[in-house]
Amino acid sequence: MTMDELFFFDGKPEKLALYEALLEQIKAHGAVTAVAHKTQISLKNRRVFACVSVFRVLPKRLLPPHFLVLTLGLPYPLDAPRIAAKTEAQPGRWTHHIVLGSASELDAELLEWIGLAYAFGNRNK
Repeated sequence: MTMDELFFFDGKPEKLALYEALLEQIKAHGAVTAVAHKTQISLKNRRVFACVSVFRVLPKRLLPPHFLVLTLGLPYPLDAPRIAAKTEAQPGRWTHHIVLGSASELDAELLEWIGLAYAFGNRNK
């Protein structure tokens, strides 16, 4: 993990622990480069396929106390209750925001979506 990633979570140890668990699962799909920005951490292979942020995509009362938002890029929309928001950012690229409150939410369904996003980001065109 880079110093920039650690700085992104400065003073937020619960969020850092969740990010570390998430990153471990994401890296199981292959090589990943994490680039920390002011408001998010972009995860990419050939292209950005996911981002991690602390944006509120739901009303505060619906968010867990220590949450991360995982944003995945896919070529089609997913319909599932855990998708907090989705939009077609550009033709053929759907952005999905998923609120994570604990490592227990890194289940088979989420890992499948991460795999799909990883493959979408690694495509040739």
